[in-house]
Amino acid sequence: VDLWSVGCIMGEMIRHKILFPGRDFDIWSVGCIMGEMIRGGVLFPGTDHIDQWNKVIETLGTPCPEFMKKLQPTVRTYVENRPKYAGYSFEKLFPDNLFPSESEHQKLKASQARDLLSKMLVVDATKRISVDEALQHPYINVWYDPAEVEAPSPKIPDKQLDERDHTVEEWKELIYKEVLEWEERTKNGVIRGQPAPLGAAVINNSQHPSSSSSVNDVSSMSTGPTLPSDTDSSLETSAGPLGCCR
Repeated sequence: VDLWSVGCIMGEMIRHKILFPGRDFDIWSVGCIMGEMIRGGVLFPGTDHIDQWNKVIETLGTPCPEFMKKLQPTVRTYVENRPKYAGYSFEKLFPDNLFPSESEHQKLKASQARDLLSKMLVVDATKRISVDEALQHPYINVWYDPAEVEAPSPKIPDKQLDERDHTVEEWKELIYKEVLEWEERTKNGVIRGQPAPLGAAVINNSQHPSSSSSVNDVSSMSTGPTLPSDTDSSLETSAGPLGCCR
């Protein structure tokens, strides 16, 4: 379940019902998943929906009055009666030591990653970066391929896939096997069963980079670092007035 950051997603669903459906919901989810992969832990580790909302605003800051007007009266009353939080800067939430920093280029990519996260993890969905804008962001646009973006949705060979009832551990095992099968089919950068591209170089197996199975590993969520709450004095809050739009 936590493989797809359901904790983050469920908190968004509450606001999603209040506001509107759409791709902005997916952007929040992607931001949570990306942030958790970088930090190695859950971003907003709430014990329930209300506690999770509190964790979100403690971390990202209290939403502005413009956002409050979109909430249902009972929800707005609760949110407005909460303490006001400035939130933490993304430099504090995702410091340089979480990224490779052997070169100036890698340091630049770390800064770009933080910028993208700051545009995805915005409480007010109307102010979030759009899918099209995200695809053109400097952090990921080097991989942008119009053919992939405009391609039709892949057909699901097993229509009962979404109806399967597995435990978290069973899903992890199935996904791990799928990754191994994909690596086997794409050894040396060539998809098995397809001709090699012209001028393709042969890569020695010993030089082929190994793929880590720990990417987005749910087991790390129980032991990885969690974000500080407002009681953690080790981090300074970001500059700017309280209650600014985030």
